[in-house]
Amino acid sequence: MKHLLTAAALLPLAACMAGKSDVPLVPTTPAASVQARGETDAVGTANADAADDPAIWRNPADPAASLIVATDKKAGLHVYDLAGKDRFFIDVGQVNNVDLKDMGPLGIIVAASDRNDRKNARLALFRLDPAAVKLIPLGTVPVGAGEAYGLCLMADGTTLHAFNVIKDGTIRQVALDLTGATPTGTIVRTLKLATQSEGCAADARTQRLYVGEENVGLWRFDARADGPTDGTLVAPVDGERLVADVEGVTLAPEGTGTGGYVIVSSQGDNAYSIYRLSDDSYVGRFRIAAGSIGATEETDGIDFAPGDFGPAYPGGLFVAQDGYNPPRAQNFKYVAWADIKAALGIE
Repeated sequence: MKHLLTAAALLPLAACMAGKSDVPLVPTTPAASVQARGETDAVGTANADAADDPAIWRNPADPAASLIVATDKKAGLHVYDLAGKDRFFIDVGQVNNVDLKDMGPLGIIVAASDRNDRKNARLALFRLDPAAVKLIPLGTVPVGAGEAYGLCLMADGTTLHAFNVIKDGTIRQVALDLTGATPTGTIVRTLKLATQSEGCAADARTQRLYVGEENVGLWRFDARADGPTDGTLVAPVDGERLVADVEGVTLAPEGTGTGGYVIVSSQGDNAYSIYRLSDDSYVGRFRIAAGSIGATEETDGIDFAPGDFGPAYPGGLFVAQDGYNPPRAQNFKYVAWADIKAALGIE
């Protein structure tokens, strides 16, 4: 959900609303500033809230040839290169969130939450061909009633699990079978949050699932198909560290075990909040400020991938949707993980 006001525009409004809410509209916790090192071409849908969610594929043989798959939720899926050039587009209609996993012999599998039918959720599945730089449609998998909204993947051995977040807060865990002529899926369990939810990320190392409930905060669940279904609120919307809407969620794993961080889009004040995976503790906040490339505002989807991505992104790549990118349509900004860590003093 988009806010129509930026953090700057909220300042006079916050003064008028003083005393009417326990949650301040403008956060009191500072945010460090970083600048994007790259950006994508704009999505094809102009004058609309269209760009939404990115997914990064790192090319291990040639990191500079890595690709980003991203949604135009009014039209379909784009494939961008690290220079930000739009290399491929496929018209599949209204797809909201996207994720991908390299499944070895099965290829690089891309899944998107298909909301073309708002009453019946589906997963749209593709194979990414990095040599040809294109997406090959594999088919769609029905995943129950409701509007498909959030989506994240987790590889559990040879099984690919999709977590489909329905707009009303229902989360369905789907075991995908990609071995046949067309993909199929089995709903193995259902989780539930009380209100509208979207962004999610799953950690195969720890078997944990993180989901953003937009006006409540970031939740953590057990991601095992036979695990408990109760969630733990990791980071509440408090108007200080996290400002509604809570939108994109991504993981920045480091080392083994529970090392690394979860990053959340604090859409209400154009910032991003970081928490440790090991103990859910708060690390800091940052904003993508204007430099040679513009700032980001009203960010929906985000993604992170570790590793070397070439000279501009030697220590990992963070990609964020930019909801306000005049005079062009919305697009996605590229940030070096090294710049974020330096700004926040993360070693």
